[in-house]
Amino acid sequence: MPHDRATPLFAASEAAHRAHVQPLAARVRPASLGEFVGQEQLLGEGKLLRRLIAAGRLGSLIFYGPPGTGKTTLARLLAAECQARFRPLSAVASGVKQLREELDTAHDLLSAEGRQTILFVDELHRFNRAQQDALLPGVEDGIVAFVGATTANPFFAINSALVSRSRIFEFTPLQREHIKTLLHRALADHERGLGRYPIKIDDDAVDFLADVCDGDARQALSALEIGVLSSSVSPHSKTPLRFTRELAEESVQRKAVRFDPTGDDHYDVASALIKSVRGSDPDAALYWLARMLESGEDVRFIVRRLVILASEDVGNADPQALPLAVAAMQACEFVGLPECQLTLSQLVIYLACAPKSNAATVAIDAARRDIREGRTLPVPMFLRDAHYGGAQRLGHGEGYQYAHDESGAIGSQDYLGVPRQYYRPTPRGFEQQLQKRLQEILRRRGQARDRAHRDGNADER
Repeated sequence: MPHDRATPLFAASEAAHRAHVQPLAARVRPASLGEFVGQEQLLGEGKLLRRLIAAGRLGSLIFYGPPGTGKTTLARLLAAECQARFRPLSAVASGVKQLREELDTAHDLLSAEGRQTILFVDELHRFNRAQQDALLPGVEDGIVAFVGATTANPFFAINSALVSRSRIFEFTPLQREHIKTLLHRALADHERGLGRYPIKIDDDAVDFLADVCDGDARQALSALEIGVLSSSVSPHSKTPLRFTRELAEESVQRKAVRFDPTGDDHYDVASALIKSVRGSDPDAALYWLARMLESGEDVRFIVRRLVILASEDVGNADPQALPLAVAAMQACEFVGLPECQLTLSQLVIYLACAPKSNAATVAIDAARRDIREGRTLPVPMFLRDAHYGGAQRLGHGEGYQYAHDESGAIGSQDYLGVPRQYYRPTPRGFEQQLQKRLQEILRRRGQARDRAHRDGNADER
């Protein structure tokens, strides 16, 4: 009997001990939906997620977005709002057996009490195929309201069957003002936050933490807590702690740039770099290049994309772009980081400032499309290889006119057999000269063909 009376005391003591070691970000999580900060595009008045919560009909949801934006917190709040049982699972630690047990328990609870279970799976993209397949029956039958959280694009990382049965909500990094609100709230909260400590924080320290965390509330709150706990301040200190920008910078230490070589950031930032260079904005291009270097991106990946761009987007508007890109590729391989960042910077600036033309890209695309969609043209007899025994007997090479023997070394023959114009130079950069040259070529070729036609008619007479 004494043991039974002591059990609640032990439980309370255990809870207190766990709370004591919880990080600040976990302690100050919102207790209600009204305290939730950010993601107005999902939770604003009239938005779909807000309507689903109000109706108590969640179905299956996938929360997708960067860390520290409130995915796990909102999942917990949904259970409270919908008066549902909340069961969190880790995609890494939970096997198929545990998943099926959770579904069975949820089924029994729903049957006996009419109470639904919110089954929350963090790091959903780490769920293997067997785990996702085991989850599907419970999702389809509505036994659980499934909520998955992931930092990876669900259309790439998650079973299409599960994606098709779920509503996807994309979380965005929190705004600067959101982070500042959370920091001030944590400083003022005596029970869960740092309110019991005498702290005077400078505005520029708050601004710095709000900026440097990249919209990650967890990171900002962790830096705030480190700054406070690493100082000599205590709840009983007579002199308030002056939390300066310098202290904030020390607490953050080196900023970590999120990077996943197979994730969205990898391709999104690469896309931003290429599009900035294509758009002739060297400053934006340098920022995205720096972002890739700071995140640990493979230099070979960066320079390979730039070599492609030199032909695809600059082309003959500046024929020096491709040799420079190839030289930069070789230099990066030879020199390596950190010095090759100078080579990459030089190349990005040059390509961004160079005149642009995609005429070569358009030309080869059009020619290949003709081959795929139309009749394959035979090689004219006079263009066929005549450098082997028996070629003359087949008529190969017969009638070929050596271009260097013609006026201006411009061939007058029809080398294709059908009228086509794939290459159309732009009036930019060096292609202006190519355009004039091509016009001259076409003029001379036309004159030569006219002469040949007149000579042929004279011979007939």
